[in-house]
Formats: sequence, structure tokens, C-alpha cells
Amino acid sequence: MAVDSAQFLRIVNGLPGVQQAEAQRYSSFSVRGGKFGYYWPATQTVGLKQTLVEQRALVAERPDVFEEQFTSGAFGWVVVYLEGVEADELTELVFEAWRLTAPEDLLTEVPDLAKP
Repeated sequence: MAVDSAQFLRIVNGLPGVQQAEAQRYSSFSVRGGKFGYYWPATQTVGLKQTLVEQRALVAERPDVFEEQFTSGAFGWVVVYLEGVEADELTELVFEAWRLTAPEDLLTEVPDLAKP
């Protein structure tokens, strides 16, 4: 089942220290000044920070749901089409984007979703 914008916003705003900023055509999400995500309501897409390896894997596995946005240093940003992703998978991707950006003291406040 596709994720809607309200679900995405609940997921991202449920993490500690998230700050949302509004621009004319998108919202951005940061933690302590570091950006980790964007949301474009017109296209129902989000842009999320990932490792370069994860970015390539996502795009190669499901190019109809994920596309490469850009790379910056050791990170690759990926566009996610909300209509093609399940809530559980999006939760993991948002958490990973946040985790790659959040300072150590905030990381201890949230259990690592990647660990079994």
C-alpha cells in the first residue's frame, strides 16, 4: 500500500530533534542544522540522504520507485515516490537518513531500526 503525505510527515516528525522548514514548493527536514530530507507535495516524492551504496542499490532494484537525486561527498540522495513504497520501508529509509545526520547524543534516544 502506498504511503500518503500525512503518514510520511508522522514518520519524519516522530524522530527527535527534527526541524521542518517550508519553501515555496517543498519542505525540508533537518536535525541540528544538518539536512536529511525533502518533501515535494506536487509530485508526492521525498528526497532522502543515504549512503552511496544504498542509493545505488535502491535505484538498481526498483527504478520505478527510486531515482538518483544527487551525490555529495560520501552520501547519495535518493528520490522516493510515495505511491510505490510501503510504510515500513519508508520508515527505515527516513530513519537511516536521520541517523546519518543526527549527532551522537540524539542517536541514543532512538533504537536502531536496522538491528534485529
